[in-house]
Amino acid sequence: MADQINTLEELSAVAGVETVAEEVIAREPVRDELGRSYATGKRKDAVARVWIKPGSGKVTVNGKDQDKYFARPVLQLILRQPFQVAGVEGEFDVVATVKGGGLTGQAGAVKHGISKALQLYDPSLRGALKAAGFLTRDSRVVERKKYGKRKARRSFQFSKR
Repeated sequence: MADQINTLEELSAVAGVETVAEEVIAREPVRDELGRSYATGKRKDAVARVWIKPGSGKVTVNGKDQDKYFARPVLQLILRQPFQVAGVEGEFDVVATVKGGGLTGQAGAVKHGISKALQLYDPSLRGALKAAGFLTRDSRVVERKKYGKRKARRSFQFSKR
């Protein structure tokens, strides 16, 4: 039992390594020359390109204000979630272009893009966003229709006679 290695220093001495890195690698902010962070968000068939920069909290989607583009309050709530979780409401302006899918998928794609861009702009927000599950792409998509079926899984009505 006397041959056991008890400390990190002993381990490094036995292994012949001068230093053992104990520090966690710090992430650097990723910003362009205009002070913006860019990210791509995806949900169902929708793909959103999102730029964030410090500002007054204005959100523009495809050249329109978010209230005009996403008229339903639920969709506007989805866009606000990353800012609420990160605790930076009203601090960033968002410019997004989104293509494909329907409005719900597009709102989810913009939310995913905002979350990724926030994390790139300020890496200290990563923990809160990741814990809320906003950095994970929701991989659920519509199942394809199979031949011999009425829909993806629904069969034709059975008739005994």
